[in-house]
Amino acid sequence: MTTITLRYFDGCPNWEVARRRLQEAIGLVDFATDVQLERIQTAEDADRVSFRGSPTILIDGRDVFADPSAPTGLSCRVYRTEIGMEGSPSVSQLVSALKESS
Repeated sequence: MTTITLRYFDGCPNWEVARRRLQEAIGLVDFATDVQLERIQTAEDADRVSFRGSPTILIDGRDVFADPSAPTGLSCRVYRTEIGMEGSPSVSQLVSALKESS
């Protein structure tokens, strides 16, 4: 079974949008999985887990939208989507990531 983790920190509201979109994408590809939420609380925690901003989506432990040049830390992350820059990947991007991981 695929493991999906949504990493976030309390100062960024975009993780809630990402959670809704992720749930929708999971429904569209008919995955039998739950989304585990992981709150990152300190800059030290962010460094330890290579947290590159909120929201971060891990599929089987891999950051599927990783930008290795992005710094780690407690910041809001932006994603290039089909309609421009947003605070969360789009549903279609998440569907593609889920399909690629299966």
